[in-house]
Formats: sequence, C-alpha cells, structure tokens
Amino acid sequence: MYRFAPSPTGDMHIGNLRAALINYLCSKQEKTDFILRIEDTDKARNIAGKEEEIKEILKLFGISWQHYYVQSENLKFHRQMALKLVSEKKAFACFCTEEELNTKKEAAKAQNKPYRYDGTCENLQDNDVLENEKPFVIRLKKPEKAMKFKDFIKGELCFEPENIDSFVIMRADKTPTYNFACAVDDMLEGVSCIIRGEDHVSNTPKQEHIRASLNYEKPMTYAHLPIILNEEGQKMSKREAHSSVKWLLESGILPSAVANYLLLLGNKTPCEIFTLDEAISWFDLQKLSKAPARFDLKKLLQVNREHIKRLDDTSLNALLKTDKNLAPLAKFYTQEASTLVELKEKLEAIFAKKAYGEFEKECVILKEALEKCELKENYEEFKQELIKLSGLRGKNFFMPLRIVLTGSTHGPELTELYPYLKPFIKELARKV
Repeated sequence: MYRFAPSPTGDMHIGNLRAALINYLCSKQEKTDFILRIEDTDKARNIAGKEEEIKEILKLFGISWQHYYVQSENLKFHRQMALKLVSEKKAFACFCTEEELNTKKEAAKAQNKPYRYDGTCENLQDNDVLENEKPFVIRLKKPEKAMKFKDFIKGELCFEPENIDSFVIMRADKTPTYNFACAVDDMLEGVSCIIRGEDHVSNTPKQEHIRASLNYEKPMTYAHLPIILNEEGQKMSKREAHSSVKWLLESGILPSAVANYLLLLGNKTPCEIFTLDEAISWFDLQKLSKAPARFDLKKLLQVNREHIKRLDDTSLNALLKTDKNLAPLAKFYTQEASTLVELKEKLEAIFAKKAYGEFEKECVILKEALEKCELKENYEEFKQELIKLSGLRGKNFFMPLRIVLTGSTHGPELTELYPYLKPFIKELARKV
C-alpha cells in the first residue's frame, strides 16, 4: 500500500508532485491501493481551499486514489495511542517549559554540543505527575538500541538512540506532532512502503520507533528521493516561481510534460518522451540516482513541446479554446513557442486585426489580390499568382504578405507555413 500525504499549507511543490507520481506508479506496478491523506494537523499554517486544490492538481496528472483520509479526523486514535504508550511506561509527561528547554539548548550550544533532552521528567513518580498542574507534553522514551532500516535508494541507514532522543509525540494542546500522527496513520491505514523526499530521512527512525513501541510488527519499506536543486545548483526554494506546480500549469506547461520531466530527473529511462501510463511498464525505483537532481526549465520546455505535438487535434483545440481546427498550425509553431500561453499569443496575433505600419498601401493591394487569388497546392504557385495579381515585388511584396498572414514581419519561412495557413487565408485577408 502506497500513500501521498501532503499538507494544505501552500502551493504544491514539484518535489511533492514527484513523490506523488512515483508512489502512484509503484502502486500501479504492484496492483495495490493508493492512499491520499491530507495532513492538516498544523491548523495555524493550513490555508483554506488548498485541500481541494491538491485533489484537482492530482486529477489533472491522472493520479487517482482508492482511499482518502484527513489526518485531523484521526485525532481520537492519536490520543488513544499516546495514552497507551504512557500507561505502558514507554512515554511520559514532560512539564519542562519552553524557557527551561531554551536555556538548556543555549548551554549545549555554548559547549558546542548537540542538545539532547536530559530526562528531567522521565522518572517522575505517578503522584508527582498527577499533582502537577502545569501544562505538559508527552515524550516517547528514546530507543534502547540503534534503529536500522533499508532504503531502496540510499541503502541501509542506522541511527543511534542519542540521535533519536526522547522526542515529543503530543503537544500541550493535546494534538499530535507530525511524526506521531504520521506514524500512527501509516499504521492504521496499512501503508507498506513510504516514498518521500530525503528531507524526511531524520523523521524515519522516529516513526519506526513509534510503531515498534506500539508493537506494530508489519515491515515498512522506504525510499527517500534526493532533493531537487535549482539551475544554480542550490536547493530549490518554495519562493522560486517554477518550483510551484500551479505556476507551471498556469504558464501553459502540460501536466503530461511536467510528469514526464519529473520522472526523468535522476533517472535512467528507456526513452525521453513518455506518458505516466507508459512509465508503468518500465519504472524502477531502485534505478533512481542517490545524487540531487538539477531542475532545468529549458529542458522542461523542450519536453513540453514534444507533448504538445503528441496531442490529437481535438484535445489541443480544446486547450487552445478555439472552435477552429488550429491544432496543426499550433504544432507547427512549437518551433518558436514552448507553452500553451505562447502558442495562444502566436495564434491571436495571426487572427487579430493587423496593424499596417509602413506597408499600409501594399497591404490593401494584397487584400484585393488575395480575394481574387485561387489557393494553390504549394506555396510557389500561390506566390507567383499573387505577385501577378498584385503587381508587387521584393520587399514590398514579402513584408506585407507576412503582415497579412501572420501579423508580424518576422517568423517561419512562408514556404513552410503556407500549408497550415491555407485553410484560413481568405479569413486572414479580411482582417487586414
């Protein structure tokens, strides 16, 4: 069982989407269920509407799920499990204040040592706990032995008890911390493999320890995906526009192209251009590189052009929002435009009322000639007849013709463009 567990606290990052895609692929390969879980327990950071936005984005990418959970709805189970651990003396109430803990952290820092919880409240007697009226958190006692687990990408990882420490599992407001809620939910939902970003590596031994303390024996497998670097080789920040899936889509990049590109990152694939469904037959989690992958917007745009060319005419016309069959013309213009937004701008310029500029007289003459001209099979025959009808030559012919047909004095060779414009030439002449 695989899961994708985003938080509704901001735009979906390409790293999150990459994890979703890979989890979905693996679930399809193993013919097992896929879970979508919204991790909304951090109420202060949740943004209204992001939960639905996450679902809509996943649907755009063809990702479906068989089970849907909202983490906050499991609160009663989180509390029950925490109380169970306390009753079994595996966890304890901690009354240390933030001020006290900060003082100890500063002291450790002054000695150039990592801070570790010193066990102040670990051995309090039951009466001392019951009589204490101060707010408290619940901490899980650190493990007695090293925590080891295998990662499909990183190999075997080991964490010593002091590096796991006696960490907080329930806050003073009786809500679970990230690691506790996540571990309990994965246990309750029957998750068997966790694929997520490598920034979660340090959380894994804590979650393993939580489940072991709750006597959960079902084995869990892991894969921690290397981070995505920006084009300068630095860790990609959420503040960078193209790190946002929403921004990429609004820029006119197809979901299929984004998915294709994210699955190419740090991966050896049998072909460069493919769909998510095609990847199911060959994707191998263990072939992903351990090294961080560098995001390259130019490469993504190249992949997008190929996916635009792969679309059938009906689908592309729908995306262009046109009632004409402009798909062949749009595909031709992928030599100059890389996104749907850029293609729409190109097509709008072609079909808009043209500005004459210095060639106003010639454009008017060409308009009259085009109305009389018979549209030939090839451009050379068409050009010769138009020259004959208009009496124009050289620059005074070619520049106005470009304006009439494309709205610009520069662009692709008219010889190449003619077959795609031919169905619309009479209409274009009327817009001069």
